[in-house]
Order: sequence, then structure tokens, then C-alpha cells
Amino acid sequence: MSRPIAYIVDDIESNRKLLEKTLASVDVRTQSHESARAFLDKFDPDCPGCILLDIRMPEMSGLGLQQELNKRGVVQPQILVSAHADVPIAVQAMKQGAFEFIEKPIRTQEVIDVVYRAFRQCDQAMAEREEREAFHSNLDRLSEREKEVMTAMVGGHLNKQLAFDLGISQRTVEVHRANVMAKMKVGSLAELVQLTVRFGAQQDG
Repeated sequence: MSRPIAYIVDDIESNRKLLEKTLASVDVRTQSHESARAFLDKFDPDCPGCILLDIRMPEMSGLGLQQELNKRGVVQPQILVSAHADVPIAVQAMKQGAFEFIEKPIRTQEVIDVVYRAFRQCDQAMAEREEREAFHSNLDRLSEREKEVMTAMVGGHLNKQLAFDLGISQRTVEVHRANVMAKMKVGSLAELVQLTVRFGAQQDG
């Protein structure tokens, strides 16, 4: 995985430069943008990192950008930054899923600490996203019958009951169960149940 980037989105150049300098002091990569639109045009959602957003910007505010990122399902943590001690905006930002809220003038160590914590959360979120995508990709490889068998397996049904319910032999059920385990790339029924609970397999029937 590539080194994480701290994206800085602020319409005031001096603010961007200050954050760049602060983070460069601990060898954190940064990428600055003067507007929300400029950021969205270049942002790579597959690159790990975090996003530092100024709340008050023309055209699209930090909250507006946060809402757009949420619509896109972006997992990079968003850190709201403002020179205004605006508690209602801070509360709204946190309700919308902001990782943290920082007031200007910024305190160097606070910014560094928050960014490093955000990087760790991003790593966890991206790992979970990869697991979820792999799970659903594997699920798509199952035949309709195998999906029926998997649903029954997760529900705790025994082979004999499964065979009766589906009108097939127990030997055929065993073959389907083995196929499900292989295609879902799991080593045990407990692992299959755990993944299904975590990632909410949507199955028909």
C-alpha cells in the first residue's frame, strides 16, 4: 500500500502552507487544494490518508464537501478545521461523521496527533472494505443452488434437513457445501457465519 497522504482543502494559501509545513516536519506527505471542486477533480479514493477541510470556503463549504464525500462512500477520515469557534457547525460535522474538529490557530502537536490517528483509522477502514469486496465477489461466484445451501448452512441446518427441504440427496448437499466453502474461501462454517454477519450477504429466497 502506498504512503498515506494528508489532503489539505482550504481557499487561503497561508493556511495551506502552515499545515503543509507542520506535517512536513514529521515527514507526512501532503497534497493541497484551494477549493472543494479542485480537490474532487484530483482525489484518488483508493489512496490511503485523511482530508483536512476548512469549514468556511466559497462555492462549496467544508460541510458541503463532507456531505459529497459521504455520498461517494469515501473511507478517508475527514478532519474539519475552522478559525471560528462555531460549536453548532462542529456538532453538525461530527454528526455527519467527521473524524475530528480542530480550531485555528492550529496547535502543531494536535494536528500531527490527529492526522496520525486518522491514518490508522483509514488503514482499518480500507482493510475492511477490501474484505467486504472480496466477500461479495466470492458470493457472486456461487450458483443459485449454492446460495440456497449457504443460507441454510449459516442458519444452522443439517445436511439431512437440507436435503429434505431442497428435494436432493444428502450426497448432493455435501457437494454443494464443499463448493460453497471453496468458493467463499473459508476454512470453517464458523468463519462463513462470521463473514456473513459482518458483511450482510443479500440473498434471495
